[in-house]
Formats: sequence, structure tokens, C-alpha cells
Amino acid sequence: MSNASSIGIDDGLLAKDTTAKERLHLFQLDGEPIFCRRYGGGHINDTYLIMDDTARTYILQKINTFVFKDPLCVMRNITAVIDSLSHTAQSPRHVLELVQTRDGGLWHVDEANDYWRVYSFITDSVCYQKTDNLSLFYESASTFGAFQKQLADFPVHSLGYTIPGFHDTPTRYRAFREAVNEDRCGRVQGAAREIEFALERETRAGALMERHAEGALPLRVTHNDTKLNNVLFDRRTRKGLCVIDLDTVMPGFSVTDFGDSIRFGASTAAEDEPCIDKVSLSLRLFETYAEGFLSACGAYLEPDEIASLCDGAYTITLENGVRFLTDYLCGDEYYRTAYKEHNLIRCRTQFKLVSDMEKAEDAMQAAIRRAAKK
Repeated sequence: MSNASSIGIDDGLLAKDTTAKERLHLFQLDGEPIFCRRYGGGHINDTYLIMDDTARTYILQKINTFVFKDPLCVMRNITAVIDSLSHTAQSPRHVLELVQTRDGGLWHVDEANDYWRVYSFITDSVCYQKTDNLSLFYESASTFGAFQKQLADFPVHSLGYTIPGFHDTPTRYRAFREAVNEDRCGRVQGAAREIEFALERETRAGALMERHAEGALPLRVTHNDTKLNNVLFDRRTRKGLCVIDLDTVMPGFSVTDFGDSIRFGASTAAEDEPCIDKVSLSLRLFETYAEGFLSACGAYLEPDEIASLCDGAYTITLENGVRFLTDYLCGDEYYRTAYKEHNLIRCRTQFKLVSDMEKAEDAMQAAIRRAAKK
């Protein structure tokens, strides 16, 4: 993915998105851009893969300002965290690098107040949307755990909240209840079973916030989107290189970062698998991830954090189901969708995992204890 033959240059592609082409000339690329196309499967930002005539590759992004109301906060957080990570990175491939604009900045704001940025593409890297390979999943866990370890002493309160209340599950429930009451898209009746499932679990949904208020869960620098596809791996060795997609880096709980990886990566099916019978929690993948995560950052976590990892997985899975359901009821404003019931399908997969976690809670806790001893 770092040379012309692996991308497949087509000079004509550059002209198909004139806005992206214009923005490229505002950044200090090594050469003239000759290739630009949409890239990746992210739900939020507009992302493009770029190549210049020196065969160097880049990632160009326009920040979604509907989702990120304060893009300046996003960029300030990102630059501060990248700067901190760069001091301990073993090589340049282990941390993202922002390309400077021609006027010396690290992002560009256009006449429409849209924010643009360019990252150097990390050479000979690859990411995966899904895997049942235990060693690869362990590597992803170790990479996210290393992210926690490297930022353990970072002044967390110096970061802003790029999405206020992002993992404040009770607040997510309030938005969900409002969506149900308004029913502005007429979708409540068709989602009655999912709505009932969510409401039955509302009391438990606030457990992490309560523990934080009691002082049991400290705020840490968290990624908040710890899916497998936000880790870059070395193409040859399959070792984890670095964490990407830092837009949601802000103060949060280590256990929700752990939990987000579990709800996405320890599921036996895709996040939007329409056949619910294919969706289940893999305890083998769960324990593998716990081992990798704790091997990297277990010594830096407090005992209450380790004891809350299972609740982190449960809460974040329930919360994501509620978020998908809320967005479905509101007409799919937040997540990109490919068809009318896409968010409802996503909600159902999360709720199936929640049910599995309720049944496997003792086994999950035992797996955490084993992983913590290693």
C-alpha cells in the first residue's frame, strides 16, 4: 500500500473530486498529487488515499463537523497526543504524522469552515476489518494497551471533549428516550422489541458513571473507538504498529476502551450481520484480548479498573446498541447507512452480544482473573 503497483495509479481519478484535489495543494507533499480516491470504511469523516509523483502516499481527511461540533478541539487533542507518543515511539511507523500545510500549520480551514488534514501513510502497513486469528487479535489488544501505557502520565485534563458525554451512558439513554417519545420518523412501532430490550437494562447502564463518581474509576486518555480496524499492523510480521483514527481521543475510562474492542472484535459476526443466529460472543477471543491488553498496560491500571473490565464490555456494547437504535429512530443522522434498516440491524447485533454477556458473566470474570495473573 505504499507504492504505485499496490495502489494502481489512474491519473484520471484525481479529477473526479475537485474539492479534495484543491485541498491537496495546500499541504507540503513531497511531489505533485497524481492520485486521489475515497478510502476506507469509516462511518464519519470523508477520507481519501493520495499519491504524489514521488510515489509517496498520504491520507487526506475532511472532519465531519456534524459529528464533531468543535473540530479545533479535535485537532488540538490529536496534535498533543501525537506529540506525546512521538517521544516514546520506537520508530516513525509507530505513531501518526501530520503533514504541514504550506503556511506551517497542521490543518487547513476552508471558506466553508471545513477542517482538512493530511497524514503520512505508514509504509508497509495493513489493517483488518475482522479476524478470528488469535495472534492478530492479541496484537491489536497489545497495541491498544500500549497506547494506554504510553499515555498513563499524560495530563488528561488538558484534553477537551471532542464529543461531550460520548460514553456517558445515562445521557445516551436520555437521548434514546427522547427519540422514542418524538418518533419523528414513524419507526418506533417497528422497533418495539429492541426498545423494550434497552429499557429493561437502563438501570445497569449507569454503573460505570456511578463508580467514577465514587472515585473508583479514574479518567484516562482514551481512544474511544478501539475497533480492530483502528490498528495498523506490519504487512510482513503482522505485529501491531500504531493506533489510528484519533478524533475521539479525550478523557474517558480504560474499561470502555477495552469494552469497545470486545463488542467489535470478540463477536463471531460483523457489526451489521443481518442473520442474528451468526452473532455470538467468543469467549476464546475475549480471553485472548484480555491477555494482550493487560500484558501491555495491566501494571498501569488500578485494581478497580481491572475488576471493571467485564462491566466495561457489557456497558459499551449496550450503549452502542442504544446509539444505533437512537440513530435509526431519528432517521440515520449520525452513522452512514446503506439501507433503511441498517442501524436497526446494527442495534440487534449489539443486543445479541449483551444477552450473551449476561449468560457468560462468570466465565468472563474468570478469564480476566487468569489474564491478570499472567
